[in-house]
Amino acid sequence: MKTVIVIGGGASGLVAALSAAADKQNRVLLFERQQRLGRKLLATGNGRCNLTNTAASPAHYHGEDPAFVTEALARFTPDDTLAFFRSLGLLTVEEYGGRVYPLSDSANSVLDVLRFAVERAGVEVHAPCCVTEVNLAGRSGFSVLCEKERFSCDALIVACGGAAGGKLGGVKDGYELLGSLGHRRTKLYPALVQLVTATDYPRALKGVRADAAVTLRRGDEILARSAGEVQFTDNGVSGPAVFDVSRAAACGGEGVEIVFDFFRGRDSGELMEMLRARRAGLPNAEVGDLLIGMLHNRLGKMLVKAAGFHGDVPLYALSERGLSAVLDVCRGFTLPVRGTAGFDSAQVTAGGISTAQFDRRTMQSRLVPGLYACGEVLDIDGDCGGYNLQWAWSSGVAAGRLET
Repeated sequence: MKTVIVIGGGASGLVAALSAAADKQNRVLLFERQQRLGRKLLATGNGRCNLTNTAASPAHYHGEDPAFVTEALARFTPDDTLAFFRSLGLLTVEEYGGRVYPLSDSANSVLDVLRFAVERAGVEVHAPCCVTEVNLAGRSGFSVLCEKERFSCDALIVACGGAAGGKLGGVKDGYELLGSLGHRRTKLYPALVQLVTATDYPRALKGVRADAAVTLRRGDEILARSAGEVQFTDNGVSGPAVFDVSRAAACGGEGVEIVFDFFRGRDSGELMEMLRARRAGLPNAEVGDLLIGMLHNRLGKMLVKAAGFHGDVPLYALSERGLSAVLDVCRGFTLPVRGTAGFDSAQVTAGGISTAQFDRRTMQSRLVPGLYACGEVLDIDGDCGGYNLQWAWSSGVAAGRLET
């Protein structure tokens, strides 16, 4: 019988343990530093758990070598993920953009079926149990120190997650453990995270949601683009479209700006005609009401103000150039980016252990036979929309197969 230790009871660790336990010749031990398994999983998708995306492909992933995900995704696809969870008794529903959620609309459902599966598979769970040391044991095998007890194993899977979501258990343990065995770590950045801006506009719009095309730039250089829902916070901007450019913002250094087009996909000529009609139809209305019916009221008033017009000026006083100026702001509202909300608020870590030191098919270390890694601890992060959990499932299954 082979003894397998999995370090980390998050998404990838749970699936890696189940994958390893599928071979009844394996004795599988799962170590988790938190009291409860899968705590970070409960926060995904705003508590709904966006467990995969049917459009998952290497194009949605980032890192030094995004193509590293190719074989794992091909061998355990989103369809395989849905079949796997269906076998555990989970009902799912597909929503916009290929996002898949549990029918219950609760992340607890996903975690519950995984916990029950781990129990049925006979995985020995040690939680809370903090692994502080990993050593090679002779010519093969490993010695693992958990609290004050030492365990031996034939194969070791590191699935500790990343530095993101510190309040929910995000740690750097995996980087340190793999580093102690000779593996290189790339620079870490928070990703899928709120951006902090350097103006007061967001505070006045706190809670307002809008659809927009989003461009991140530094001078004339386009760093990233996205589109979808944005949300204003008391000190910046959030929402899926912002999350997707936040990685580039974190890595972008000084002078980064985020630009919003609140009329994406619409013709500027037609929009100008609407503004002219509003001016002609309500000449005595205040200029602050120019965008009523077109955008959220608070957002519309703020954009008119940003264009340089006070709210009590009558619409008839707004010239053609003035209408054009308002439309320009609506289609190019720009905020300087001060930074991100940091790792504690981030959903995922950009960067991690270099994938160049791991086999993309098996997730086995190229440096240490019998050592595997999966999930966020590796230098792979995905876009917002279920891609990171799909990577957790695909890489976890691959690691748990213990192939060489």
